[in-house]
Amino acid sequence: MKPDSEKLYLFIAKALRKTYASLGVEEVSMNPDGFKELHFSEGELTYKDSYSGFFKSRGFEVIRFQNSPIWMCSYGGGMIKPDKSLAYKTFTFLKKVFLADTHGFKTLRGPSVFKDQNWEYSYSQKGDLNEFQGYEEIHLNNELVFFHHIIGGEIREM
Repeated sequence: MKPDSEKLYLFIAKALRKTYASLGVEEVSMNPDGFKELHFSEGELTYKDSYSGFFKSRGFEVIRFQNSPIWMCSYGGGMIKPDKSLAYKTFTFLKKVFLADTHGFKTLRGPSVFKDQNWEYSYSQKGDLNEFQGYEEIHLNNELVFFHHIIGGEIREM
């Protein structure tokens, strides 16, 4: 039987923490289409994050139950300026954000607000696990340095 919403939400949160947000994680593979891929599995659920790009990126996350896709989101955006040093610092901060406690905010990304010294992350989300859209930004010294648009939701055959 397909997982209920709570179990699926907890799996998505755990998968994000165990893949991209896991400090020091390396991409699991580079697929033939040129996308980097991160994978996580637990029981009958599997997670795959496929993305391409560095300064500007596009990607998608897919959750499968018994090898059938049941949930997906896509995201895109990136750095405001193509500064490699700033990008690495921004992505390190983003990983910290994804590891932060969301204080009950049922997010499909990060907490609504997270601050660390001169860095600030914000995420807004409309909808829930079944159908949602989100937007995240990172500011450094009150200047926008990074953004992503996110859309997603459940996949249902019948």
